[in-house]
Amino acid sequence: MSSSMRGLVQFIADLRNARARELEEKRINKELANIRQKFKDSNLNGYQKKKYVCKLLYIYILGYNIDFGHLEALNLIASNKFSEKQVGYLAVSLLLNENHPLINLVLNSIRKDLNDVNELHNCLALHAVANVGGKAMAETLNTDVHKLLISPVSKPEVKKKAALTLLRLYRKTSHAVQKEWAERIVNLLDDPDFGVVTAVASLVIVLTQDDPETYKIAYGRAVNRLHLIIIEKRCHPDYLYYRVANPWLQVKLFRLLQNLPPTDNADELASLLDVLQHTLDHFGQNVPNVQQSNAQNAVLLEAVNLAIHMEVNMALMDKIVSRLCEFISSRETNLRYLGLDTMSRLSEKTADMEPIRKYQSTILGSLRDRDISVRRKGLDLLYSMCNYQNAEVIVAELMSYLETADFAIREDMVIKIAILTERHAPDYKWYINTIMKLISVAGEYVSDEVWQRAVQIVMNNEDLQPYAAHTLLAYLKGPVYYDSLVNIGGYVLGEFGHLIADSPGCSPIEQFMALQDKFGSSPPATKALLLSTYIKFVNLFPEIKPQLLQVFVTYSRSLDSELQQRACEYLALARLPTDDLLRTVCDEMPPFPERASILLTRINERQRSGSLATDNGLKLEPPVKPLIEGF
Repeated sequence: MSSSMRGLVQFIADLRNARARELEEKRINKELANIRQKFKDSNLNGYQKKKYVCKLLYIYILGYNIDFGHLEALNLIASNKFSEKQVGYLAVSLLLNENHPLINLVLNSIRKDLNDVNELHNCLALHAVANVGGKAMAETLNTDVHKLLISPVSKPEVKKKAALTLLRLYRKTSHAVQKEWAERIVNLLDDPDFGVVTAVASLVIVLTQDDPETYKIAYGRAVNRLHLIIIEKRCHPDYLYYRVANPWLQVKLFRLLQNLPPTDNADELASLLDVLQHTLDHFGQNVPNVQQSNAQNAVLLEAVNLAIHMEVNMALMDKIVSRLCEFISSRETNLRYLGLDTMSRLSEKTADMEPIRKYQSTILGSLRDRDISVRRKGLDLLYSMCNYQNAEVIVAELMSYLETADFAIREDMVIKIAILTERHAPDYKWYINTIMKLISVAGEYVSDEVWQRAVQIVMNNEDLQPYAAHTLLAYLKGPVYYDSLVNIGGYVLGEFGHLIADSPGCSPIEQFMALQDKFGSSPPATKALLLSTYIKFVNLFPEIKPQLLQVFVTYSRSLDSELQQRACEYLALARLPTDDLLRTVCDEMPPFPERASILLTRINERQRSGSLATDNGLKLEPPVKPLIEGF
């Protein structure tokens, strides 16, 4: 090292030897004062500027604020010496951001280096543009970066950096990449250098996401490159990763194809199907080396995602499901998660769920996985693959698991079980039994939407009402209850308790006692609902009117204003000399109008907000009719 940089080495050593924060700050303040004084001297040469700027950068990296020296750093960029230019660009990358007022002063120097014949200067300028970015650089330098990317004389190292820099600028502003550049950019997917192709693939992936129509010309080139790598095994030895040919490029090309609509070209389609078939047959099976296995599995999963996007033939789909099931059965948690996640995506796309349902028992086993993220994915997949044929088995398994499930996913499970129970119920009795068991098992996780939805279904199905009232009364007589169970019980018995009044164990006084037994420990909202039930009872069961009036009298003196008002109004209504007004007020509620399911609305809102694990959507099964039309 030259003597001019020994001061920097000594300065760093002094800071490392400082035994206290105060000593470090003292040494830094002394050095900053010295540097300020030196910068006032206009006779500093390039080496000296470089040394002092390096000291400023080191101080900045330690977390201290640097409010001077920026212009000296910019002057170093204009130097013809690489070491000085390098330090100047490093200072720009660290000390300036895209909104810094000095950015405009450096644009001309960067443009000059971008157009320089020296590739080292090109690379330094590209680094600075990529690190700082910003709208100003995107609008001013995008053309120069593009020229470096497509220039036939640019070296591979420069092309790689130019592609990634253009990607950075495009992410700042979409105007950084012009549509007329599409063909020249896509042509680079045929570049003989794999590094260039990998960098360009990263750029094209983002471009195809935003403008698939303009960049659909990349489809054929991506397929040809995949065929060369996977089928013809043409790959430079430098890009072999544990005997896997450039897995990063393969993954990127598969992702690129997923952003574009499937091709209409028969030759391209046949070539791509060969690639997919070969990948499914030979990747990820019996690989002893962990790194090689990871690389092959990464490629395999992206190939499967592409096959799902293309909606390939059934024979290939069976093989895909079989391979994904191997992932689900793997000992590695990551593979189990990815297998379930990909299978969920497949279930969204395919109309025929039979290949997936063959492995139902394996998927059910994921609910008891030791990792909660795997259990969540298993729940999502079971939710999406459920239909009227396997609903009873899946719902029963979910109910069994619900009793011991983690608290973090219980509410999600409750909502999904409720939706599946309604959508695929073989009969009304099964629906009521399942919903009641759900509430009794996980009542504290049952949201209002669940029991309100059950009330809607009971109200709109006349044949269901007596059985629902009888079942709810039996649960209310049990020792374990939750507020949601009392709510639905109070609502249904208030409307339909008279339908079972003649049944053994269901007399009016027994219905009243079952509700009153839960009344004292219920929250105010539930008490208010039960008071409404009791006024209905006054109309339906005059024989227990004295007991009901006593409740109204007691709560007419309640400290809760809502309960007090209800009790007073109901007491006045019950004491009217004639029952005409009482019968009018307490008339049976009409059926609910058709509306979107409140449960589906809830689950969709939570999915959009990201608070719920991936939902996968609900599939309507044509063979079975929902319990309530339009719900």
